[in-house]
Amino acid sequence: MYYRSRSSNIAARIFDRQICTPAPGTSVHHARRFYENLVPSYTIYEVECPDHSFRKFTEDGQYLISFSRNHQELIVYRPRWLSFSCNDEDCDQHDLPSKARRFDSFFTQLYCVPLASCNELICKDFFLYMESNQFGLFATSTAQIHDAPAVGGAVQGVPSIEKITFHLLRMEDGEILDKKVFSNDFVNLTHNMGVFLYDDLLAIVSLRYQTIHILQIRDSGNLVDVRAIGEFCREDDELFLNSNAQHQVPENNVENHMHQGQPNMGNSFLSGIKQRLLSFIFQGIWNEETDDTLRIQRLRNKFYFHFQDYVDLIIWKVQFLDRHHLLIKFGSVDGGVSRNADHHPAFVAVYNMATTEIVSFYQNSADELYMLFEQFGDHFHVTSRNSMYMNFVSSHSNNIHALEQLRSIKDKASNSSQVKYCW
Repeated sequence: MYYRSRSSNIAARIFDRQICTPAPGTSVHHARRFYENLVPSYTIYEVECPDHSFRKFTEDGQYLISFSRNHQELIVYRPRWLSFSCNDEDCDQHDLPSKARRFDSFFTQLYCVPLASCNELICKDFFLYMESNQFGLFATSTAQIHDAPAVGGAVQGVPSIEKITFHLLRMEDGEILDKKVFSNDFVNLTHNMGVFLYDDLLAIVSLRYQTIHILQIRDSGNLVDVRAIGEFCREDDELFLNSNAQHQVPENNVENHMHQGQPNMGNSFLSGIKQRLLSFIFQGIWNEETDDTLRIQRLRNKFYFHFQDYVDLIIWKVQFLDRHHLLIKFGSVDGGVSRNADHHPAFVAVYNMATTEIVSFYQNSADELYMLFEQFGDHFHVTSRNSMYMNFVSSHSNNIHALEQLRSIKDKASNSSQVKYCW
């Protein structure tokens, strides 16, 4: 492990005020010179480091996140940044002080917080940072149960985790502000795949129960449930269905072992989000033709023939495009639980949370989707409108050289089906 700590092209003082020698009869002018780039030029090897599992720096560079080796405790450090600089001509001849090989010369430990219980472990691949409030979101979970039975509407083939806990911490002092627990569920925590943060909104995808949980992170540090999208899309959908089921209970409900006010669970319904998706696909095919005969033929070939394939799709991943629109990735069950889903066919839909409608739907290899990704790539990757560093990120949507590289990759593919939007 090494740290860069020495710079030969910067002065000891970053700000340097220069006084220009005035000409006779003129006033004195002052100018400030600011060094915008600090380029370290020295590498230190074999630094004595704590026996921790280091995760990452926060985006603003204020904190270094690490976990204990038993994945039970969170340890947070604050960087001390540059500890030595030189502006002499022969900087390479200077010896660094002995403390330069010590970890605590570069970082100061702020706190050590136990997060996981005896049967839980911290997910070392999961961490989200809310820069505006300097809140950190961490996750702990118990072991996976791969052959868990699909009960209570769970998807067959998706593993189960007895307990998943999301911990919201204040990074400044490590105080745990709030927790959110999911029981007997499965959220893909690897590399934050199943969770997306946008400003103060949090989307958590339950793969096992195919539900998108939308939460809001308040300034007070509370995790507040906003809505759940999946089986129901509107807040009153469940009330509406229960109300209609109550009025349609047959007279022999006792013989059928039904209870007053309970919907008939024998009649299985597609989830609300799946019904929205099928309706959008049907309507799109219907509007392609004006002739009824051609409509029926197209529906038979493009909708009913693939109907079960659409029904079998499950939600893989979700992200915000803005505060009202979600980008939802659908695919097979095998692809949803696989570590590498690139070889599985997938579909992408844009969902409006306000109107509960599907706005668009594409196959992952569609040329139209590729063109949108090429022209508006920054909108697919933006994490927050308040993240200053996003203004300096180069992408193929704002850099012609990156765009040429992307097009070169596309041209190397043998056909358009091999060009997939990697998300």
